[in-house]
Amino acid sequence: MISGRVGHGDGDAAPSTVGASSEARVRLRAVLDLELGAGEVSHRTHRRYKPDLVPDDVLEIVLAAALSAPSKSDLQQVAIVLVKNRAKQAAIGGWIPDMPWIATAPLFMVFCGDNRRMRRVAELRGRPFPNDTLDMFMNAAVDAGLVLQCFITAAAALGLGCCPISVVRNHVEKLAELLALPAGVFPVAGLCVGYPSQTGWSSMRLPPALTVHTDRYDDRDLPAQLEAYDRRREARHATPRESQRYVDRFGYTEPYGWSEDKARQYSVPERHNFGPFVRRQGFALA
Repeated sequence: MISGRVGHGDGDAAPSTVGASSEARVRLRAVLDLELGAGEVSHRTHRRYKPDLVPDDVLEIVLAAALSAPSKSDLQQVAIVLVKNRAKQAAIGGWIPDMPWIATAPLFMVFCGDNRRMRRVAELRGRPFPNDTLDMFMNAAVDAGLVLQCFITAAAALGLGCCPISVVRNHVEKLAELLALPAGVFPVAGLCVGYPSQTGWSSMRLPPALTVHTDRYDDRDLPAQLEAYDRRREARHATPRESQRYVDRFGYTEPYGWSEDKARQYSVPERHNFGPFVRRQGFALA
């Protein structure tokens, strides 16, 4: 299961277990496959849901688990907006018509970085706040991301499926107005939540040879590793020809592959309005 998730081929090296005996490595692999198999390693994105609403008591449990995520210096710089007004949810879905699951999900949420709370705490306690920095913004963004991931993990344990929606930031001004986000608060991602009506989809990840480094960063093998990864990934989930990006600029490519897809994705500007929005929300990013 692990090898399938992170893209090892038959001839590829598995994740290192430095210093472990062969027997220990076998035991470790068995434990990881067993214990993680029902959790993160087998994580799937779900975009089709049963019509059942998420019960309030279930949501309360999942939120409690999510908000137990690690937080930088216990600052807890996160805000979660539950979009229960169906008209507001439909409006968000209307901005992103190629993702119909936004409008149809039983529950839609928006996870935000929240630095406003700490600014108000400083004001309430009569203390200065000389930390309007890029690092403070990053702390809030990471806190929100950690809570988002913990929510997804806890939701899966209770039979719920989720689909994160970062593309809400394409419409950040309208979203902030719709949800009345004040200065110091910014959206990180939306999240569709519901009981899955289909199995969902699991994306093969890059192999640890590209993402895990020992003692120093080293990407000398990037070209060869990418080529092998593209080949394995396409063999499992070939990209439909009609899904190739920007064919008017780049034409069709066979084989297509993950690296070609991502290179095309970032060949055009994305969300250049987000930086100005964040500054208007009161972040100096010094």
